[in-house]
Amino acid sequence: MRRTVLIAACLASASLGPVPASGAGTKTAATVEKRVLQTQVILDHLGFSPGVLDGKAGMSLTSAVKGFQEANGLDVTGALDKPTQAALSKYQNIPATQTVTLTPELLAGPYTNPLPKNPAKQAALPELGYRNAMEKFGEMFHTTPAVLIALNSGDTKLSPGVKITVPNAIATARDYDAKLPEKWRQTLSGLNVDSKQPQGAKIVVDKSDSVLRVLDADGKLIAQFQATMGSKHDPLPIGTWKILGPAYNPPFHYNPKLFWDAKKGQKKATLPPGPNGPVGVVWLDLSKPHYGIHGTPEPSTIGRAESHGCIRLTNWDVARLSLMIKPGTPAVFQE
Repeated sequence: MRRTVLIAACLASASLGPVPASGAGTKTAATVEKRVLQTQVILDHLGFSPGVLDGKAGMSLTSAVKGFQEANGLDVTGALDKPTQAALSKYQNIPATQTVTLTPELLAGPYTNPLPKNPAKQAALPELGYRNAMEKFGEMFHTTPAVLIALNSGDTKLSPGVKITVPNAIATARDYDAKLPEKWRQTLSGLNVDSKQPQGAKIVVDKSDSVLRVLDADGKLIAQFQATMGSKHDPLPIGTWKILGPAYNPPFHYNPKLFWDAKKGQKKATLPPGPNGPVGVVWLDLSKPHYGIHGTPEPSTIGRAESHGCIRLTNWDVARLSLMIKPGTPAVFQE
């Protein structure tokens, strides 16, 4: 039986709070340090993704700073030392937050709520969409619902004309290649992925620091993304592979035989596309069978959870990566 809740006009009575349940954000109130958030936002715009923009210092921010330092010829310390602060000061015109006026288009679904965990039940749905507008806005502004509540108020109404404060992940250009499918261009815009991206010639996935690096033809680091890669059950496939090509907004062919944690009795199923699908909004197929680089329905777990051997990025980061590379791009996986 198909059961999906489509929410559009009824959002006029919804509000930002309380903090969403698991799967749509964290259960605890967020504390946002504006200076840290601005650094995260700057790095996000420059292509050195700290993952979720949450205004918190931690290992994801440290990794992003290291990438920025390497790309700019600085000592790679991961610390916001004086030379690094001086280099970042060139971008102080990029504010930590922006004010967005809600519109019917921004608030519109369709949404998928409830979102079952069972693959067989997911297969019966038309799509694995966002549960609600808060989850949609979380990904749209590269953050979480809890951070949006912290930047505003749990009493802030989600209705047209209301202004909300969001992390400044807003794209500066949206003139995507007209050859790309229209639905995919809409996805890119909805995730605030800038259409202007540098061209990568090689990908390096380094298990030791949980990042995916993009190098140009001269071997210079031009982008870096937080990544989840492998587990003790499905280790990262060390070696040199190639990107065969992208599948945009893909369905997912669930085969329990390929998943060590599959529950007894589960059967093969084709799950519909959507940002809450197992591989998120895009699958970058690798020459290693059954392996790829893809998105995730749980952006806050990137770099902290295990995967089934594949390389998992936030939906906005993997969408950005898809604009940087072409089929045939080598992908080096190393310890």
